[in-house]
Amino acid sequence: MKWENKENKIPIKSWCENLEEEALKQASNLSNHPRTFQHIALMPDAHSGYGMPIGGVIACDEVVIPNAVGVDIGCGMGFIQTNIPTSELTKIDTPNGNLLHSIVHTIDRTVPTGFGHHKAPQKSFLLDEPPEEVMDIQIIKEEIERAKYQIGTLGGGNHFIELQKDEEDKLCLMLHSGSRNFGYKIAKVYHELAKELNSDVVPEWDLNYLPVDSKEGKDYIKAMNFALDFARENRKMMMEKIKSITFNLINKHMKFTGIEIIREVNIHHNFAALEEHFGKMVWIHRKGATQADKDRLGIIPGSMGTSSYIVKGLGNPESFESCSHGAGRIMGRKQFNKTHTKEECDKAIEGVIYSGWSKGRKGKLDLSEAPQAYKNIDTVLESEKDLVEVILKLKPIGVVKG
Repeated sequence: MKWENKENKIPIKSWCENLEEEALKQASNLSNHPRTFQHIALMPDAHSGYGMPIGGVIACDEVVIPNAVGVDIGCGMGFIQTNIPTSELTKIDTPNGNLLHSIVHTIDRTVPTGFGHHKAPQKSFLLDEPPEEVMDIQIIKEEIERAKYQIGTLGGGNHFIELQKDEEDKLCLMLHSGSRNFGYKIAKVYHELAKELNSDVVPEWDLNYLPVDSKEGKDYIKAMNFALDFARENRKMMMEKIKSITFNLINKHMKFTGIEIIREVNIHHNFAALEEHFGKMVWIHRKGATQADKDRLGIIPGSMGTSSYIVKGLGNPESFESCSHGAGRIMGRKQFNKTHTKEECDKAIEGVIYSGWSKGRKGKLDLSEAPQAYKNIDTVLESEKDLVEVILKLKPIGVVKG
């Protein structure tokens, strides 16, 4: 832990050494909130979000705060480690360049990204046979058919698919995605409902809550958990597609036999869960933070062009058994695009296969996912050595961005 502030109703404990002013203000609001418990925990990648810092962890007594979960409910990471040597992929030519280029190119044109959806509804046990209890919730009834076109798609912003190599040159696959527009709609409806139902929270904070014993609170928890299941299945479906593309191309061009999956992880970093901490059952909200209880495997990605890590939780109670979910942004997207050039950003991802920077509004290049927009991932890991143990370091070799 880097510092502690005890000036408010409950303390703020931070693993982020230099917290931006807006994020500090949001943390202060949380520490004065009428329903937060014990202390506020800030991970080393913390930066400002809607209402609550991304990279923040709070405990609430008998309430849930929709904006402390976030708009992308269940956003998280998927990962597999294989026994395939990456050095061999660049030695084999295909019509789309070497085999590594061909894999990245095929994934890029196969998995819908950005605002892209499937052209036909996807088969999904979760969506085809949803629990009866969630079909009583209006927003889910309204959105579930559209969700069938969204599941198995990446999304935009900082969502990505990445081919990586571990320190023994073995191929790894990683992706970052969540509950798409389905989760966003749930989050928006229940945040607006929370604003209507309680008046003991400063309106400008955007931290309105729902009592868990109220109908609205119970419905939000059901809807949130269903969105978490959606996000997990979304990542699983994409990973199956990515594995299929990768393994089929390798078998076609390399005749590599005996492909093995050594390790697989699928985790959330935007959710609330009922857990016991400091002798009390409380609702832990992790917004841009992941569970790091004892020996749990986690994923802490870097940025485009920088290393990512597989970690093992140490179960530190001071962080509510949590850790960072990534490197964390240094600056907003608009500011970054104003202050950086394409040449600088190209240089930062030199050696990584990438289809190019996407175009934002008015046709201008969006450079805001370049490595310079994020904190140094190794500094972030150093700041949370009391939260996690690194077990695997991964270097990016190809990336598909949303």
